[in-house]
Amino acid sequence: MEGAEVGPDTSLGKPFVFKCHPQSGFRVYFFCATSNQEMKRWLEAMGKATHTITQNHVWVDVTKHNSNLPPLAVKNPDCLGLLHKMDKSKDSWVQHYCILKDGCLYLYSGIRATHAQGGIYLQGYMVREQSYGAKNSIIELKPPSDEFRTFYLCAENANENKRWIIAIKASIKKWLPLHQALQHYMNGPPEETRM
Repeated sequence: MEGAEVGPDTSLGKPFVFKCHPQSGFRVYFFCATSNQEMKRWLEAMGKATHTITQNHVWVDVTKHNSNLPPLAVKNPDCLGLLHKMDKSKDSWVQHYCILKDGCLYLYSGIRATHAQGGIYLQGYMVREQSYGAKNSIIELKPPSDEFRTFYLCAENANENKRWIIAIKASIKKWLPLHQALQHYMNGPPEETRM
């Protein structure tokens, strides 16, 4: 509903008809209430639902909470272990103890750290194996658009890289971005509504 246009409609020639046109997609949905008062209530409720959501999503709260935990206190990680991250400003690889959980990669200074030094939100990222400089096998995390950074990671060996790539792909896939879910729904077969 966020960003949708809602309002009364007279194009169908029926009383108490209102429509909703989602921001993404080409469909327009028509609804018919049983009275003018009921239509106004629906329009008011739907109007409130179209405003931008300013509260953090629960996932953001959980990832912030997890970043303040020691690495071994994060429950049920998707993957964990040592990874090296390319620091382009120093042109060197920096080792981190990493925890992958629900589409977020937490980077710690070591296994005994009290909190994460940082994290990478992986929604929308593409993951693939690449070569980089002298290294034959590294993990490239490519963002959905050029406004975000590409990250390069490397485990101790090629088998560990493959283990991380599989885990990262699975972790990202669990958290399908809302706009993709809506796009999938909007592109589905039209549903008939009979009045």
